[in-house]
Amino acid sequence: MSPLVARRHARRVRVFQPSTGLKRALDGLYADFNHEASATDPIHLVRRYARPEDREIVGFCSAALAFGRVASVLTSIDKLLSVLGPRPAEFVRRFDPARERRLLEPLGHRWIRSADLVALLWILKCMLIEDGSIERFFLRGYDADQRDVGPALDSFSARACAIDVRPACGRVPTTPGVRYFFPQPAAGSPCKRLNLFLRWMVRRDAIDLGVWRQVRPTQLIVPLDTHVIRVGQCLGLTAARTPGWKMAADITTSLRAIDPEDPVKYDFALCHLGISGACGFNRPQGDRGCPLRAYCRPEKPARRRSRTE
Repeated sequence: MSPLVARRHARRVRVFQPSTGLKRALDGLYADFNHEASATDPIHLVRRYARPEDREIVGFCSAALAFGRVASVLTSIDKLLSVLGPRPAEFVRRFDPARERRLLEPLGHRWIRSADLVALLWILKCMLIEDGSIERFFLRGYDADQRDVGPALDSFSARACAIDVRPACGRVPTTPGVRYFFPQPAAGSPCKRLNLFLRWMVRRDAIDLGVWRQVRPTQLIVPLDTHVIRVGQCLGLTAARTPGWKMAADITTSLRAIDPEDPVKYDFALCHLGISGACGFNRPQGDRGCPLRAYCRPEKPARRRSRTE
């Protein structure tokens, strides 16, 4: 390899080397947020349910609608949960589109319509019938030896989208439709809402529920949203310029250098640090109120694209 090619290769292969101080700061931030009352979040709606099978169904539906303003997200989820009732998993197993469609007709969230929710519940019903749980449906494409859950998500979404929803809807809902709930890393999507669902199901602490036991926390990928992008760029966790699976994996790789066994543990704190406005990246107030300001190295913001699903 020529010296010029070697230098170019070195620029492409970026290795994040965290300082001891940054790890202490992130661990402190994690501790500050690791309690139920630390921030308003859709996961608190999932925690209402005690049964693991109900938490799995409610968790998937809640994560699926977790885009947009938090208040709007919580309202939309609450309305859907009122239809699912006190035993959501049982409701899904017995879901009859002809009988329940009228209950779902008033519901929607941004561009998601009632037909999309009917199709989603039908797909979840098929998962339960085929495998008994969403977890077991996911595990059909899971490999514990893979570095991360990317290949498993590709398999999961492909098999979910292959389920025929015409018996429920009469037709496949048009784009974005139900496929919006099942993006794929192979297509470049950051899969934010699927990664959020996996974080809730796989990790266990005061925030996350730990319903699933076979997926390893070290394989999780950070749910990439505006706030995680902003803080990640401030801290130099990613060199990627465009939001997508590469950026999500890049940020996770950097966090894995800080905590190899549980890199996504920091996600809730980093996200809500951004939501609170404490991170001043590309904002007039700067980083005066940011507890991570000593480690902040802001660059230009990521180029915006519609890859936030």
